[in-house]
Amino acid sequence: MIENTQEPSYDLNILENAPDEVLEQPKLDGISITDFIRKIRGSFFLVIGYLLSPMSWWNDLFFNLPLAYGFGYLCSFFYPGLLIPCSIAGYWLSNVLGILLMQAGVIDVFQNQPQERNLKKELLMGLASSTAYTLIILALIQFKILETPNLFPGS
Repeated sequence: MIENTQEPSYDLNILENAPDEVLEQPKLDGISITDFIRKIRGSFFLVIGYLLSPMSWWNDLFFNLPLAYGFGYLCSFFYPGLLIPCSIAGYWLSNVLGILLMQAGVIDVFQNQPQERNLKKELLMGLASSTAYTLIILALIQFKILETPNLFPGS
C-alpha cells in the first residue's frame, strides 16, 4: 500500500507560501488592472449619479423630470389618477438613485484599498438626503416661493 507523504492541507495552502511575484496582478502604468477597472466603473457611476442627483440645478429639466413623468405615465395605465403621485415618486426615486450612484462612484474612485461596503447605511443615507431635498422642494412650492407650470390648463 502506498501512502501519501504530503499533508492534506498542503494543496490548500500553496498560494499562502507563494512568492509575491506569483500573486501580483498585471499592472498598467503602476496600477493593477482590477483597480483601473474599478476606477473606470466608479467614474461612470459618479457621472451618471451626478446627472440624476439634486446636486446640479439643470439636471431636473433634462433628466429627472422626464424620467419622473415617464414613471407617472406608466403608472397611469393602471389607474389614471396615479399620474401626479407617481411622477412625484419617480422624481424622488431618480434623486435617490443619483445620490446612491454618486456614493458608490466616490468610494470606487477615491478609496485606495477595496473595503467592505455597508449597503444598508449607504441606502439609508441616500434615502434620508433625497427625502429631505424633496420635502424642501415641496415646501417651496406649497408656500408659493417656487411656481410650477400648469401642465393641464383645462383641469
